[in-house]
Amino acid sequence: MTPLDGMATACKSAAMSAGHDHHHHHAGDMAAGTGKAFALAIILNAGFTIVELVYGLLSGSMALIADAGHNFSDVLALMLAWGASILAARPPSARYTYGFKSSSILAAITNAALLWIALGAILVETIRRISNPAPVEGETMMLVAAIGIATNAFSAFLFARGRKSDLNIRAAFLHLVADAAVSAGVVIAGLLVVMTGVALIDPITSLIITAVIGWSSWGLLRDSLRMGMLAAPADIDVADVQTYLARQPGVTAVHDLHIWPMSTTETALTAHLVVPGGLPDDTFLHGLAHDLQERFGINHPTIQIETTGGPECALESEAVV
Repeated sequence: MTPLDGMATACKSAAMSAGHDHHHHHAGDMAAGTGKAFALAIILNAGFTIVELVYGLLSGSMALIADAGHNFSDVLALMLAWGASILAARPPSARYTYGFKSSSILAAITNAALLWIALGAILVETIRRISNPAPVEGETMMLVAAIGIATNAFSAFLFARGRKSDLNIRAAFLHLVADAAVSAGVVIAGLLVVMTGVALIDPITSLIITAVIGWSSWGLLRDSLRMGMLAAPADIDVADVQTYLARQPGVTAVHDLHIWPMSTTETALTAHLVVPGGLPDDTFLHGLAHDLQERFGINHPTIQIETTGGPECALESEAVV
């Protein structure tokens, strides 16, 4: 790099930090706005989990116990997601220069792992019940599950608005919607038990519930692991971003392009632009920051400008990171 690159970096820093500060305040506002939703959803679901577990044990319903286990994992997930949203809004420090934004990604991975551990435990008990069915009180199943429909539907409503912009919020919303649907299935199973007296219907329903939850949560597990591996977000086409940067006035080449999630809501980018004609002005850099945010949802870009007057960049090869 040449001394001009240092000047470009200084111009770049001023341009990029303006957009980043705006998003940081947005993250703080979002954390404050969702705090009440998290608190209310946690209280409602924790209370219902206890009720469902108690009546599941009293009635002998494995379907209720299975749903209670899943609801308990959702309570833990809500608590982790809430804590992560609070941490993500904290300012950076000398040690954590990005702040604690990535805590939301860790929470998403942990939530997915907890859910699958709970599913494994439920599956083992369900298989045991299938081989040795126990008497079940269908009326109790129906009453408790009906309460679950109302509890989970209301809790899901609390997160409906923010589900498109945050993986943790989306996870909470989808889990709660799934819980409402599962509770509806338990009501149907309870009705069938009352009508037929066949106890085997209960563990079979539990098995179906476990399969549905596993299938619906696979996408969340996959997305959270991809974030943990710093994969470019699925809704951003890296080739499109590179083409956009390469077509900017004066730019002849783009290399060392990286796009990764800083958190479940923020995306970062770094790139080297070769501009043989010399340094662009601040307007150019501000325009890049604005377009990357508006067109691709990238809100933390860092651009390094290079000219052809100095030594070759050590990171020019696509095989070098």
